[in-house]
Amino acid sequence: MHGEYLIVLGLCLLITLPLEFVIGARVYRRPRRLLAALAPTVLVFLAWDYVGIHRGHWWYAPEKISGITLPGGMPLEELLFFLVIPICGLLTLEAVQTLLAGRRRSRGGPDA
Repeated sequence: MHGEYLIVLGLCLLITLPLEFVIGARVYRRPRRLLAALAPTVLVFLAWDYVGIHRGHWWYAPEKISGITLPGGMPLEELLFFLVIPICGLLTLEAVQTLLAGRRRSRGGPDA
């Protein structure tokens, strides 16, 4: 199915979105911090991917992607992967830390 990769990435964002607004992960509300966390990873993995694409180490199934290609032959979905998956990971990490901090406070722990 065309666009399947985009659908999966969209679902990843949709599933983790409540972590920002319900639990208070505060990932989207701190854009400078988010950019600082994403930039090194995105740059390194984009470079790695371009090398892999040009050496023929991997390819992308045309029936699974949108067909939008970035300069150098990388599918749009691959760039989005390097943004979406780390954001989902950060949302999860921040949500867990928020929940644990709340639990420590309610028990009168060291962070109370």
